[in-house]
Amino acid sequence: MRNPIPSSGTPRRGMALLAVIWLIAILALATMTALRVISFDMEIASAKIHGSRARHVAEMGIAIGANPVVKRSDPILRQFNAEAGEGFEVRVISEGSRFNINAILLKDDTALLRSMFVDWGLELDDAQAVVDALGDWVDADGNVKLNGAEIKEYEALGRINQPFNRPFYDLAEMRLVLGMDLVEAVRPDWREWFTIWSGGALDLNDAPAELIAAAAEVRVEEAEIIPETVRGSDGQRDTEDDVPFENAAAALDLLGVDINGRPDIVRRFTVNDPTTRIESIGQAEGAKRKITVIVRNRTGKPALLERTEEIIP
Repeated sequence: MRNPIPSSGTPRRGMALLAVIWLIAILALATMTALRVISFDMEIASAKIHGSRARHVAEMGIAIGANPVVKRSDPILRQFNAEAGEGFEVRVISEGSRFNINAILLKDDTALLRSMFVDWGLELDDAQAVVDALGDWVDADGNVKLNGAEIKEYEALGRINQPFNRPFYDLAEMRLVLGMDLVEAVRPDWREWFTIWSGGALDLNDAPAELIAAAAEVRVEEAEIIPETVRGSDGQRDTEDDVPFENAAAALDLLGVDINGRPDIVRRFTVNDPTTRIESIGQAEGAKRKITVIVRNRTGKPALLERTEEIIP
C-alpha cells in the first residue's frame, strides 16, 4: 500500500498564520505608540491651557495687589476656588528688604560688601578683589582700584567694552564682574540679597534678620528682634497686629547700635521704602505661574519699574 503524499499546503498555512501574528503584533505596537503620542500631545495641550489659565489668575492677583487701597493684611490677597481648582496668593513687600547694590557702591560702603562676602565663605583677599571690581564696574573713570579691574583686565580675558562704567541696570550684569563667579560658588542665591530698584537703604520693616545683621554688624540672633517686633504678638507678618517701626532710630536702639557713634551704620537703614515688590502666584489645575512686578509709589502715582514671569514646578 502506498504512503499518502504530504500536502504542501500545511507549511504554507503555518507560515501565513505566523505572518499574520507578526502583523497583528506590529499593528498593536504601532497603535500603542500612536496612543502614547496622542496622550502626550493631549498632556502638553492641557498643560498649556492650565498654564495659560494660571498666568491669567496670577495677573488677577497682581491687579489686586497693585491697588493702593488694598492693605498687605487684606484677605483678598489670598483666594482659592476649590470647585474650579484655581486661585492666587499675593505678597506685597518693600523692595527695600534687599540691599541696593548701586547705592552701596556709589556710597563706597565697601566695608559692608567685604564683610558680607567673607561671611558667605570667601577669603578676605578674594572678597576685597570682588568689591574693588564691582566698584570699578560702576564708576565713570578708568582708574583701577587696588585690587579691581578695568578695561585692560577684561581685554586680557578677551572681553571687550567692559566694564560698563555705569550703575547696574539689571542684577544679571553683576555676573559679568570679575570674581563674581567666586561669590556665586559660595552663595548661589546671592541675587536674593540685592536689588537695583529700592530707594537705597535697607528697610527695617521688611528685611530679614540675616540682612539686618550684616548691615548693623550684629549677630543674626540679635537681629531677629527686629522682624519679631514687626510681626506683633501673633508672630505672623501682614496681619492686623503688625507693629512696623516709624523710624529707623527706634529699631537701631533695640539692636544696641550707637546712632551717634556709628553714622555709617545709620545710613544703611530706613523704614517704609516707597518701592514695592508685588509677587503673585496663580494656580489652575495644578499648574502654577508666578508674576513679580516692582512698583514705585504704589499708594500715589505708581510707576512700573520691572515685570518678570516664571513657571513654578
